[in-house]
Amino acid sequence: MNISDLEKLLTNLHNQKMTPKQAMKRLATLPFENLDFAKIDHHRGLRNGMPEVIYCQGKTVLQIKKIVKSMFRAGHSILATRLPKETFLKLKPSLPKIFEYNETAKTLVIEKNKQQKRNGLITIITAGTSDIPIAEEAFVTARTLGSETETIYDVGVAGIHRLFNNLEQIRKARVVIVVAGMEGALASVVGGLVDKPIIAVPTSIGYGASFSGISALLTMLNSCTTGVAVVNIDNGFGAGCIAHRINSLQEPSE
Repeated sequence: MNISDLEKLLTNLHNQKMTPKQAMKRLATLPFENLDFAKIDHHRGLRNGMPEVIYCQGKTVLQIKKIVKSMFRAGHSILATRLPKETFLKLKPSLPKIFEYNETAKTLVIEKNKQQKRNGLITIITAGTSDIPIAEEAFVTARTLGSETETIYDVGVAGIHRLFNNLEQIRKARVVIVVAGMEGALASVVGGLVDKPIIAVPTSIGYGASFSGISALLTMLNSCTTGVAVVNIDNGFGAGCIAHRINSLQEPSE
């Protein structure tokens, strides 16, 4: 349940379009629903504006199925992350008719209501093609939360002219997410060229001395460019969330 859902419920109750008993039934799962193996936080959207997201890694197909059913029944749109294709195929027969699975990002989106006009613009950049899965996770996350989102892929420092060729478009964004592995230098370069907040995402892409993303993480944390914030290694979801929040600050309050 989000703010608009609660307002609609209270308005219907006030206008006697539903009974107090019906309203209580809708509110019965607040603030959470106990499934024993999981406590579904139906109240989260009211508290911080973003509903609970299903992190699928480590969960069984049956557990994911029950969580999806609980959230969908409560009126939530659903975002599931780190959902491998083989798990998705087992889950697919139990899903609602309309859903979107992104095999590259390993995300599942089920829109409960038709998406309203998306706000602002978040631009997601990758250094290389191998960084795209993490960038796609950020893309799906920010877009599902309600931000207008675009991608520019494979513009790393090894061929920096590719980045310069896209600068005009990048500067139109409110927030820029930079996804890079190897030495992770792209975030500093972009930060020195644009006047927007930069969310840097180190990836685990690279040869041995990249230490599965630690090299890129340290480079980004030690950036000499101001205005660069860093999320954890391979955390496209986290980058999409914080970018959406920054992007939404410029929208008028309801």
